[in-house]
Amino acid sequence: MKLIDRYISRQFLVTFLFSAASFAALFVLINLVENLDDFIDHNISTGRIILFYLSGLPETFLMTTPLSVLLAALFVTGKLSMQSELPALKSAGVSLGRLLRPFLLVASMVTLVNLVNSCWIVPATYDWSRGFEKRYLKSRKQEGEGSVHIRESKNRILTIGRVGSDLQSGASISLEEFDGTHLTSRIDADSVRIDNKKRWVFYNVRHRYFENGAERFAGRKGIEIIPIALSKNTFRMLNADPDQMNVGQLYMFIRQQEKAGISGTEKAKVKFNTKIALPFASVIIVMIGVPLSTRKKRSGLALEASISLIVGFLYLGMLKALSSIGYNGLLPPVLAAWLPNLIFIGAGAALFRSANE
Repeated sequence: MKLIDRYISRQFLVTFLFSAASFAALFVLINLVENLDDFIDHNISTGRIILFYLSGLPETFLMTTPLSVLLAALFVTGKLSMQSELPALKSAGVSLGRLLRPFLLVASMVTLVNLVNSCWIVPATYDWSRGFEKRYLKSRKQEGEGSVHIRESKNRILTIGRVGSDLQSGASISLEEFDGTHLTSRIDADSVRIDNKKRWVFYNVRHRYFENGAERFAGRKGIEIIPIALSKNTFRMLNADPDQMNVGQLYMFIRQQEKAGISGTEKAKVKFNTKIALPFASVIIVMIGVPLSTRKKRSGLALEASISLIVGFLYLGMLKALSSIGYNGLLPPVLAAWLPNLIFIGAGAALFRSANE
């Protein structure tokens, strides 16, 4: 690397690390103030609280990296401009594309770190961070609610209203059998349990049959064992959280769900693609920050920080909104995860072209 490359890379890396540490400290402080009452009410030890915040740092770093990278790019480029170094470089024939190289090199290193972080480190610390929140904090949410439909065989659909906490049972059950597109029979049960012999035991069973547009009720049975072509781990798969799986485990989990005929795999697919797409935001954000800052003659840190927050939160908000749309199956999972990156690549290309004019 040439001297100017080392100089810019060092300035960019130091500023990025300072920004990342500042955002992490800010997030920890805000969260601590918000949840201090819960920590006291649950009598949680200081050691466990410290471990909770340390385990949450990888996810905080992953989510705030776009903000930190953009702030560092704007600040370093603005400083070069204020100290007349940027005009001197342009006079020496250094193009904007050449100026981008040290920024892109450092951003690529950050991307590699965040790929490892997103795909393996964050899932490994899930139980100590997000799991801790679900158990103790007011902000915890009940996940896994809502009926799940499973294509049990070619012509049967099993619906489970709620998965039991033991991951071996379910409630509000129905088993529908079809002949083509016509419903021929339906079994309703209050609950189901997989016993030690891997049999599916249905409780308070009701049979209904549909023939020639008429419905026939076959009576009520207390307990009935019905052969089901599903794994004994079906309930465990239904209750699994994609956030606590690394990228390899999540890929296998999606394949197992599809093989078992379990519906609602869109969320897991979006999560899988987001684990890979989000780290690349560092490189993409640099392509916006550097051309944007070279257009200004003078700038202060307050303006740089404001632009960083606006653009960074716009990216994260877009990612969150499109992910939610992808969860509902309204967008393909790959597009839901990667569309923010594609949009910001387009914005970066437009700014680069404009700055070169």
